[in-house]
Parts: sequence; C-alpha cells; structure tokens
Amino acid sequence: MILGFLGGIIVVIGVVTYLSYQSDINAARERVLAGSKVIETASGPVEYADIGDGYPVLVVHGAGGGYDQGVILSKVLLNDDFRVIAPSRFGFLRTPLPDNASFAAQADAFAYLLDELNISRVAVVGISAGGPSTLQFALRYPDRISSMVLVSAVVHKEKPMNFRDKIIHNVIFKSDFIFWLITKYFESNLISFFGVTPEVQARLTPEEKYWLSDILIPVMHPISQRQAGMVNDRTNFPFLDYPRLLR
Repeated sequence: MILGFLGGIIVVIGVVTYLSYQSDINAARERVLAGSKVIETASGPVEYADIGDGYPVLVVHGAGGGYDQGVILSKVLLNDDFRVIAPSRFGFLRTPLPDNASFAAQADAFAYLLDELNISRVAVVGISAGGPSTLQFALRYPDRISSMVLVSAVVHKEKPMNFRDKIIHNVIFKSDFIFWLITKYFESNLISFFGVTPEVQARLTPEEKYWLSDILIPVMHPISQRQAGMVNDRTNFPFLDYPRLLR
C-alpha cells in the first residue's frame, strides 16, 4: 500500500515536471523562430536580427548564445541610438555548421552578411566566446570596422576538452530536457561552469543575479540548437595564438 502510494506520487511529480518542461521548451522554440531572419550569403545561410536605427553595431554572441543573446546583451551595452546587427555564429540556432567552421571563416561570414545588408562599416562588440571571431574580423577586414569592444572575451588558448567537458558538451548540451532540469535545480553549478565562480556569485547584486538567472540562463533554451556551435568553439580554442598574430 505505502509503496504503491509513493510510486503514485513519483509518477505525478514526473508528469508535472515533464509538462512544465514541454511548456518552457515550446515557448523557447517559438521565441527563437520569431525574432530573426535567415539570409543566404557567400558563406551559406546566416541567421541574424536587425534592430533599430542609427550607426550599425555588429554584436557577436558568446557561449550558449545565438542572435537572441546578442540582442539581449546589446540592451545592456548600448542605448537606442544604434542599429544592432546580431548574427547567430556557426552551429548556433539556424546558422548551420559548415565544413570550415574556423574563427577566420566565421569572420568572413560576418563580412558577407554585412554585404547582403549593404553595410560597409560597423562598430563591433565581441562577447565571451565571440571574441576570437571578432578579432579575426578586425584582422581580416580593418577597413570595415570603426571600433571594437571586447566583453569578457576569449583571446587566449585553452586546453583541449577533458572527459568532463566532453560529457557536458556532447551529452548534457545535446539534451534539452537534461539541460532544463539543471537550470531548474542546479543553476549555481551551471553558472560556475560558464566561469562565474561560487565566490563571485555570492557577491552579485540583486540586479546582476536577475540578469543571470532570469535573462541570460533562460535565453540558452533550447540548448540542443546551440550545441554544435559550442562544441566547435571548444574545439578551436586550443589553436588560438593572437599574441603572434598581433605582433
């Protein structure tokens, strides 16, 4: 009797949890489809958002991102006087991962996107894992960039993925359901994985906690549509050598 009762409770909890997941993930999928366009360029299809008027700013998103992360962070970093061009990088959302998905090739994709939008010159903001392709854009197209801002950008070599990294990137980030559960019940651990240590988390202001927990983490859903890009970034990080390039 007791075991049957407990089993029934577990089933109910499981059903309620899964229904909550389905509601959240369906809303996330509708959100990412509604906020962007896909344009054919010389490097293939590129997803992007084009918002506002004024001087154009190319906002290059980081890990776990896509055009949507670029749009959200542009609201923090910029005012309404700018035109925000926020692409999804290779392997994120509706920008496919090509055979050559190097950071240099991604920089070329930025240039081709701007060509299609008839934009000759932009300011660029490179965020986190968007740093390498932002730097490549500046190196390869100096005449098309008026200024560059790097925000917590990756500009150094990182070690190749270890076993733990591979499990996270190739198992957890492939499953929308597993990632959703982690964001619900193990959010602090997830935030630590992305570089915000528990010590730093303890010192965050209420506004900073709001941006992390209520804005930046939820915008990573659905994670499976960003997984290929995240793996590509981590695969390429060990080959970064900007000190040599900038000498």
